[in-house]
Amino acid sequence: MRFLKGCKLGALPNPTGKRVSIIGAGPAGLGAAGVLICKGHEVVIYDQLPEAGGLLIFGIPDFRIPKKRIRDGIKEMKDAGVKIILNKKVGRDVDLESIIDESDSVLIATGTWRSRELKVPGCELDGIHTAFDYIVNYHLYKYGYINTPPEYGKKALVIGGGLTAVDMCYIAKEVGCEEIYLSYRRTRQYAPAGKNEFNQLEKEGVKILELTQPTKFIGHSRVEKVVLIRNKLVETGEGRPKPQPILGSDIELEVDIVFQAIGEIPTPPFENGKYGIHVNSDGTIYTDEHYRTTRKGVFAAGDVKTGPSLIGPALASGKKAGEEIHNYLLTDEWPDHLLKIGREYDRVSR
Repeated sequence: MRFLKGCKLGALPNPTGKRVSIIGAGPAGLGAAGVLICKGHEVVIYDQLPEAGGLLIFGIPDFRIPKKRIRDGIKEMKDAGVKIILNKKVGRDVDLESIIDESDSVLIATGTWRSRELKVPGCELDGIHTAFDYIVNYHLYKYGYINTPPEYGKKALVIGGGLTAVDMCYIAKEVGCEEIYLSYRRTRQYAPAGKNEFNQLEKEGVKILELTQPTKFIGHSRVEKVVLIRNKLVETGEGRPKPQPILGSDIELEVDIVFQAIGEIPTPPFENGKYGIHVNSDGTIYTDEHYRTTRKGVFAAGDVKTGPSLIGPALASGKKAGEEIHNYLLTDEWPDHLLKIGREYDRVSR
C-alpha cells in the first residue's frame, strides 16, 4: 500500500522548514503523513505501539490485508524522511501541549482504541474479553512483540455483528477454540459485516445464533455459562428494525471464553476541553469541514473525528486533512468562532 501522495523517492520537494506532528500511525495518520512529506514539510509521527500501522497491522487479520504491502508503504515513507516515534502514548508518555509547542501544526489521528462492554450480571468474570483488545494482543504475540500467548478455551462465544466479531471468530479458531458461537441481536441481513460474512462463517463451522443477546454470565471465578434471550425485530420507521427481547425465551449456553465485539469508542489523547480542544458527546473531536479543531494549528482526522469506520474512509480522511494542514501552513489562518469555543472549554476545564 503506497502512502506517498504527489511525489516519489528521489524527487522530493525542497524543505519548507515547517514541522507537522501526527498523533497516531494508523490509516489516517499515515495518509496525512504521505501528503505532507510530499509537500516538503517535516513530519513526525507518535504512536503507542511497537510498530507503525495501527489497525492495519494489529487489528485486522492477514487474510484481509497483506501486511507486507503495509510495511513496504511505511518503509517508503520513512525513506522519504517521515520520522516515526514508537512506544510513546501521547497523554501518558508525552504531553500533548509540548508537542503542540514544538510543532507548526498537529494532527490528532488516534482512532477508536477503547471497546464498549456489556454491563450485565457476571460481566466481571475471568475469561470475558473485548474482541478488539484480544485481536491486538494476538497480533502483538504473533509478530513477536510480547511473549505471552492469548488464552483460549474449548467453547467460545463471540458477541456482535460487525467485522470485528467476524474476524474474532476466525482468530478464535486459529488459536485453538474447538466450538465457536456467534451471538447477534438482529438477523444477518442487518449485520454491519454483511450476510455473506455470516454465511462464510457457517461454512467454517461457526454456529450463528441470530436474534439473541446475552443477559447474564454465570461462573464461580471464570465464566462457565451465558444466558441468552431471544429477540424479535420491531420496525421503527428509522433505519434497521429494533431488537426487542422476548420475555421467557432465555436459553443457557456452556462456554469457557467470551469475546465482546459490540463497538469501539473514540480515544482522543486528552480529556474534553483540555488544551482548548472540544470533544463531542460521543467522544469524537469537534472539527469544522476543514478538519480544524478549536485549538489553532490542531487538526483531527480518521475515526477519532468521525467515530468507527472502515480503513478506506479513515485513510481518505487523513489524506484530506493533510491537504488542509498544508493550506494552513501557507496562510496561518484560523476561524475566530473555533478559537472562541476553544477558549471557553479551556476555561471550564481548568
